[in-house]
Amino acid sequence: MSRVRIAIRDLSKTFSQGSREVPAVSGVSFDVHDREFVAVVGPSGCGKSTILNMIGSLIAPTGGEILVDGARVGARPAPQIGYVFQKDTVFPWRTVERNIALGLEYRGVARAEVGARVREAIKLAGLEGFEEAFPATLSGGMRQRVALMRSLVVNPEILLMDEPFGALDTHTKLNLHAELLALWGTRQQTVVFVTHDLSEAITLADRIVVMTRRPGRIKLLYDVKLPRPRDVIGLRESAEYLREYGEIWHALGEEFQERAS
Repeated sequence: MSRVRIAIRDLSKTFSQGSREVPAVSGVSFDVHDREFVAVVGPSGCGKSTILNMIGSLIAPTGGEILVDGARVGARPAPQIGYVFQKDTVFPWRTVERNIALGLEYRGVARAEVGARVREAIKLAGLEGFEEAFPATLSGGMRQRVALMRSLVVNPEILLMDEPFGALDTHTKLNLHAELLALWGTRQQTVVFVTHDLSEAITLADRIVVMTRRPGRIKLLYDVKLPRPRDVIGLRESAEYLREYGEIWHALGEEFQERAS
């Protein structure tokens, strides 16, 4: 087994709403290994994004700890982490090229190197010809590619992704799944990917963390056995995919039934 990049130990988070305390996450522990693609799924409100935000230092835990490469996560994000948010978060006043370059500019990378790395990112994302386009002229899928490449162009070793394709139509989502898998296959970042879509999790991940309803606890850690590389459309017709979907849904569906009852 490869080295542990992210270690989560007895993690808890409680939010205060006036005089009321709302437990969001309780007693969560799991590891994410080097170059592993881990998806986190569960009912709405179970704390999936809260866990991701705690890994990324956007909010502080109430209890437990998170270690990234052996160092405890604090108030500032670990420098090896990149984050892709639920919304595309591109800046409307910057072109595609300048949106992708943003992180490199903040890091003080030399202009010539910025240009070379942005051109490579644009080519990888299939955005050639749109370098000078502004986000308002792009489709939702293209804007999300820009946001993804803005994170990838700084070469993060660990990538946190919070439902980045949740608002997209099925066709666009499948295209982006294929592109993400191709990019991940080339760069092999360690990925933690939050999604409410079980099909998406099975398509992308090596391992799936299934959460209970709030307060979120781990119900199941599931190793996806589908071989790589994966055909994002063809695999849905395979018996192995259907079997794995059924096994995970059995655990996940119980949480929806409990909420409905």
